[in-house]
Amino acid sequence: MRYAAALLAVLSSLNAFAERPFSVADALAVKNVSEPRVSPDGAFVAYVVSELDLDEDSRYSNIYMVPMDGGDPVALTTSTKSNNRPRFSADGRYLAFLSNRGDKAKTQIWLLDLRGGEPRKLSSMKGGVSDFAWSPDSLAVTLVSRDPKPETDDDESETKTIPPLVITRLQFKRDGRGYLDDRRAHLYVIDVATGESRQITDGPYDDASPAWSPDGREIAFVSNRTDEPDGNSNSDIFLVPAGGGEPRQLTTNPGADRSPAWSPDGQWIAHVSTLKPELIWYATDHLAVIPADGGEARVLSSGLDRSVRSPSFAPDGNAILFLLEDSGNQHLASIPVSGGAVTRVVAGDRDVRSHHAAPSGETALLVSHPQRPPEVFTADLRQLSRANDVLLSEVTLGEVENIHFKSKDGTEVEGFVTKPPDFVAGRRYPTILWIHGGPVSQYSTRFNTQWHVFAGAGYVVVSANPRGSSGYGEAFSHAIWADWGNKDYEDVMAAVDHVVELGYADPERLGVGGWSYGGILTNYVITKTGRFKAATSGASETNYLSAYGTDHYQLQWELELGLPWENAELYNKISPITHVANIVTPTLVLCGEVDWNVPLNQSEQLYQSLRRRGVDTQLIIYPGQSHGIRVPSYQKDRYERYLAWFDRLLRGTEETPKPTPQP
Repeated sequence: MRYAAALLAVLSSLNAFAERPFSVADALAVKNVSEPRVSPDGAFVAYVVSELDLDEDSRYSNIYMVPMDGGDPVALTTSTKSNNRPRFSADGRYLAFLSNRGDKAKTQIWLLDLRGGEPRKLSSMKGGVSDFAWSPDSLAVTLVSRDPKPETDDDESETKTIPPLVITRLQFKRDGRGYLDDRRAHLYVIDVATGESRQITDGPYDDASPAWSPDGREIAFVSNRTDEPDGNSNSDIFLVPAGGGEPRQLTTNPGADRSPAWSPDGQWIAHVSTLKPELIWYATDHLAVIPADGGEARVLSSGLDRSVRSPSFAPDGNAILFLLEDSGNQHLASIPVSGGAVTRVVAGDRDVRSHHAAPSGETALLVSHPQRPPEVFTADLRQLSRANDVLLSEVTLGEVENIHFKSKDGTEVEGFVTKPPDFVAGRRYPTILWIHGGPVSQYSTRFNTQWHVFAGAGYVVVSANPRGSSGYGEAFSHAIWADWGNKDYEDVMAAVDHVVELGYADPERLGVGGWSYGGILTNYVITKTGRFKAATSGASETNYLSAYGTDHYQLQWELELGLPWENAELYNKISPITHVANIVTPTLVLCGEVDWNVPLNQSEQLYQSLRRRGVDTQLIIYPGQSHGIRVPSYQKDRYERYLAWFDRLLRGTEETPKPTPQP
């Protein structure tokens, strides 16, 4: 806890001279730090910094490197394109990374010789590169590349009429990718010296997550090689010779096995394992190990009842490090390879987003806090990157308070309240209930720009982790199975009641909103109560019968609700549109034009129903956007529309508030 106190002291000193509340402009100026990777000798950490360029209406990312013992970071790339996934070669000579630099270029692997010089392109895959890993001798790289479209070989293809799409797959669409054909992602090995590549996996399967064995003879990867991969959520870990050959299946669990990590001696592979695939996303993800030469997997976290991710072996091979999601936080945890008690290595009121250790043991963490966006820290929580220090020194952030309260049936629920920077005890504020997506996700102690934008505009923001959320055990998550908008509705309403009881919230000036499942639960809220004076429903679903086959969740719909023609009554029962006649709350409806996760037609049906009934509403469509709104000007527009909608209906303000001028 002394580290948390020190961090808060630093943040307080930064805010001491701040003169303005956090605004939309500040939210867009936050730099996103990610992917820390420690050099093999433990002396440096490379990491990625992503930024928005509003003038060009684009985003870009570059790679920086900072000494592990502290100092000024050095920019290793300065491109206005995407540069990410930094990976040191085992001999420390090269830093490889992915980049789409070049005019309409596919993402490829680039190499930077750390002795000096400019990056050079290593790969030239027609299908681009989505992932890669160094060989232990630093002479080769394995990569993942999707089969290219046939027309990419034809320079004049863009001027020709696109032929009809012939769809045969059961899973035939995916948000961000469009309609799915028979092109698949396979593994290749590329020689660093010559740039020559060879394909080492094939077939009608997608292969991912390559990891070299310590002796360089085999490559572990993840694939679903069942007879009908689109009809289940299974994936297994396979081993393929580095020179190519028939893959050897290692795991046999019917659920998803993924994220393979080799032990230093090459005897074990740690991985994440879903043991109850029939529970789809409500199932707990466990940590397991399996002998690399074959045998039964041992589940190490079966008694934990919390989901894990990102396993890696400690340098001595005796323990496995992993991220543990628990009660509004993500911790760095450890467990002996032989099994035993879980130790929280880095816990408390910080949120550990990722981790990486050098063979010598030096570890870099990506850590966030309610008052600080993610930055790179050492294992003893010395801060190494300071991408957002200048911004934080110029703004005043509201306090984020952790709350616990009882729901209607006595279930304890956790949440967070973000207060305006000038919060005065005893004064009641207009309050926004902001709901997370998922539903299997959780709000945590990481920095949340949406909370601070609303709080900076003078709102109290309450966000809960209702049933359905992760971080509280499988039963808590599974509690909303085939019963959306019931217990989770009671939980978020209990959060509002709690903040009213605390004296923070004005019960006559309540707003509600969210994106994805946050929008879906918003729809339930406004069909069940008229307490809210304003709502924003982003990328939501409203009519589940018509969602089946138009979104990309056909398998999940079938497992949770059954086939729609066999169980139409249940589909209709829990669809918000069935109860749309109850809605009186003015509702702003938003969605991306090509969102195939939660398709636009769902938002259109909600808007049309509200408009037809005379409820105050608008439909905002972001052209060319999928489920995540990526274009910076659209992100700015969304923030400003939220504020304008809530200001008009909760405060009586007619116009969008103008951003505070920047100094």
